[in-house]
Amino acid sequence: MSAAVSEPAELARQLADKIETLPMGRDRRLVALAGPPGAGKTTVARLARDTLVTRGHPTGILAMDAFHYDNAILKDRGLLHRKGAPETFDVAGFRSILQRLMAEDEVAIPEFDRGADLAIAARRLVTVEQRTVIVEGNYLHLRQRPWLDCQPYWALRVFLDVPMKELEARLVDRWLEHGLDADAARRRALTNDVPNATLTLAGSTAAELRLS
Repeated sequence: MSAAVSEPAELARQLADKIETLPMGRDRRLVALAGPPGAGKTTVARLARDTLVTRGHPTGILAMDAFHYDNAILKDRGLLHRKGAPETFDVAGFRSILQRLMAEDEVAIPEFDRGADLAIAARRLVTVEQRTVIVEGNYLHLRQRPWLDCQPYWALRVFLDVPMKELEARLVDRWLEHGLDADAARRRALTNDVPNATLTLAGSTAAELRLS
């Protein structure tokens, strides 16, 4: 029998509680919330952000998905069918934003539009008041370069752990919601999303906080 999965609101509360214990220095606190696709990172990050704001801690969010290569680039490289795999992201661009967040008061950040399936530059602002930023994405703790080079930026490494059986069900449901039929949704999940989830679960460095 698989372990029960906690509700997102409870996971977000635990994350917010932990973030509040971190020392606040001159630089921003960048909290890396990693986990496999389908784990609920976006939901937990938003709920934790809202909790921290309510407690008086202005907090921003940066999503790794905003650094997807455009579909035209992926098509040219023969990687469109693997969109979401580690090699389909602009990691150098991602690291440059992390550097700016540590050095600049206000930073314009991109955001991924799932409906349009593309990243939009300068879609949001991280303001001078937001001294904490929750960064969420699959590969933030991956033990391979260039992802490994992101590790020095993290004030806290968090991993959202969900059993593989639950992940498979969520990933199939995600493609059903995008309009695929049952066979196509399962095929899409098993040929791309599940291998990415397996890599994330097996290939990530240890986190200071593991949520499940």
